[in-house]
Amino acid sequence: MRRRTGYVIAVGLIAGAAGVATLLVSLAPEPDTHEPPSQTPYVKTARIVAGAGPIPVRGAGTVRPSAQVDIAPQVGGRVAWVDEGFVSGRHVHAGQTLFRLEEADYEFGVREAEAALAIREVALLQAREDAAIAQAEYERYAKRQGENAPTKPNPLTLHIPQLKAAQAALAREEAALAQAKLALSRTGVTAPFDGVVHDESVDIGQLLVPGQSVGRLFSSDAVEVVVALSDADAALIPRLWRHEGESQGVVAVVYAEYGDVAYAWRGYVDRADASLDAETRTIDVIVHVPDPFAPGAPAASAAGQDTPPLLVGKFVEVAIEGLVPDDYFRVRRAALQADDEIWTVRDDGTVRLVPVRVLQRMDDDVYVTGELEDGQLAVTGGIRFATDGMAVRAGEAR
Repeated sequence: MRRRTGYVIAVGLIAGAAGVATLLVSLAPEPDTHEPPSQTPYVKTARIVAGAGPIPVRGAGTVRPSAQVDIAPQVGGRVAWVDEGFVSGRHVHAGQTLFRLEEADYEFGVREAEAALAIREVALLQAREDAAIAQAEYERYAKRQGENAPTKPNPLTLHIPQLKAAQAALAREEAALAQAKLALSRTGVTAPFDGVVHDESVDIGQLLVPGQSVGRLFSSDAVEVVVALSDADAALIPRLWRHEGESQGVVAVVYAEYGDVAYAWRGYVDRADASLDAETRTIDVIVHVPDPFAPGAPAASAAGQDTPPLLVGKFVEVAIEGLVPDDYFRVRRAALQADDEIWTVRDDGTVRLVPVRVLQRMDDDVYVTGELEDGQLAVTGGIRFATDGMAVRAGEAR
């Protein structure tokens, strides 16, 4: 009897547990359901922009003077006077006297040459008179001799060589006087052109010898910037390889930073070297910048700041106006794929592989020609490989 009661209790417990489990299962919330993720790859894109105007050609270089000379006397002597403007950093004008040497020795030389010339002038007059007398005496002699007179008299008889010697001696003394006056005029050293003084080192009382450099003068009319470009970039500059002067219409803008502000000066492409650099295999293009001491145009707001000049030795960036193709496009550089292809996204979300010709590579953009359209989407990331007609999901264009 007890055993049967135990069985009943056990069966009751099992049935109760099963009921409780059933109740809990029935009260549990339904699990969330999700659709499987799309297998179509997601790509980043950027808009293709139709090009307008010239393609920029960018480079950098160092400013150098268009002309520079060493200031040195052509004659020797002691410095007697120095212009107060002949100081490093000052501007001087063409023909301005920079310093003078003592003139006394050269003035004495002029007087000696004048005295020697006067003596030779008297000697020439005497020689002419002697020649005239000799000619008259020979004519009287020939008249007395009649047919027996010699047909060709001796030049010495007529004093012809003596006269020529006197004339030559006079010419020599005239040249000596001119040379003495020239030496006297060279005691004053003048500026050959408008420029800026650099490395001046001359003082009153200093003894100079001919050719001794006492400073350097940079032309202030213009400066040059030598820009090393690849042959591909140089090929984008119009008329670069034509005759001299024909490339002056190609505009170039020079940018220089002073402090935190960039300033711009307008110039033009003047010429290019006729050979490649042996080490870098680049072509040196020379940009001519007129009037570098004129105020540069600030590339950004610079109110209240003094505008600096374009100084010699300054490292600058240069932007040259390149060719203007009929149809070209600007694309983000990340969109340029291997083998010079652009992967565009059609309206139906499929990829088209478009071969292009690269005209210029910039920091973030490339300029290309090909079967592209303004406003098209170009793939810039998200996939490594693509096939024509491949379906993609395009992200928001940048």
